[in-house]
Amino acid sequence: MDYKTVQEIAKQTMHDIRQVIKPGMRLTQVRQLCEEKMLALGADSFWYWDVGAFCFAGEDTTVSVSGKNYQTSDRRIQENDIITIDLSPQCGQIWGDYARTIILENGQVTDEISTIKNAEWKAGLQMEDLLHAELRRFVTPDTSFEELYFHINEMIRQNGFENLDFMGNLGHSIVQRKEDRIYIEKGNTAKLSAVSLFTFEPHICRNGGKYGYKKENIYYWEDGTLCEL
Repeated sequence: MDYKTVQEIAKQTMHDIRQVIKPGMRLTQVRQLCEEKMLALGADSFWYWDVGAFCFAGEDTTVSVSGKNYQTSDRRIQENDIITIDLSPQCGQIWGDYARTIILENGQVTDEISTIKNAEWKAGLQMEDLLHAELRRFVTPDTSFEELYFHINEMIRQNGFENLDFMGNLGHSIVQRKEDRIYIEKGNTAKLSAVSLFTFEPHICRNGGKYGYKKENIYYWEDGTLCEL
């Protein structure tokens, strides 16, 4: 199995959970459904501290915590709610890594950001899309992890948001052992082209806001062009 196939397991799982998530469902159930689906699709394990799906809802979407310390809340999903799901399937030593923030309004998952009625939630998801677009515009194979870190964090700040990540980074390389990852962080002068794959996963909230947003993709270089896995 290759990286694209494992990442597709995560993408398909996210698509499927969007079809069944509903008010009254507990986050523990959301996690269980996601992990069962990834295993059914061909994952054999979960690379990030054996947690396949990190699930947060409501104001807990601002929480940033290591997988070592993560506990899934038994909170029930509300009629109008915000849920962030971060998936970490693995097959052999091959990882997937994919996260999205899901919005429910009037009990229904909102498929288009433009139709979200809650202005704060809409702005958060629009900002995530802008950050991923800026990643593509800004980087070249010679851009360092540190340069990307400073550039994106400045964009986050200028737009009235803050970086919530507990380590302050914006993503990491995709490797075979967790301890071998390098990060989009201050002090990492390695070029982005020095790794075959890396994640971009800004976890942000509006200054003074109650809710967090995350959008994560894996990216790679092909003939000098940045591509999404």
